[in-house]
Amino acid sequence: MKIDPLYVNPHQARKREPSQYEILLGDAMERAFGQGLWEIDQLVGYLNQSGPLAPNGQNWTASSFAAEVQRLAVA
Repeated sequence: MKIDPLYVNPHQARKREPSQYEILLGDAMERAFGQGLWEIDQLVGYLNQSGPLAPNGQNWTASSFAAEVQRLAVA
């Protein structure tokens, strides 16, 4: 069976199991997207209401969210 090289299953690409924090953050982001909250300010507002908090224990900002997503992308 030949698999299209442009197709990557996210579970095949990851290097480790996600942490509990990453699972909580991903689930919260999926709920926000499901409500149509696509803009970063809307997403950050949703995360600040629903959690989880930013890694520093504070509320999210657009810049802290962008930095965290970038960090997680290369982790």
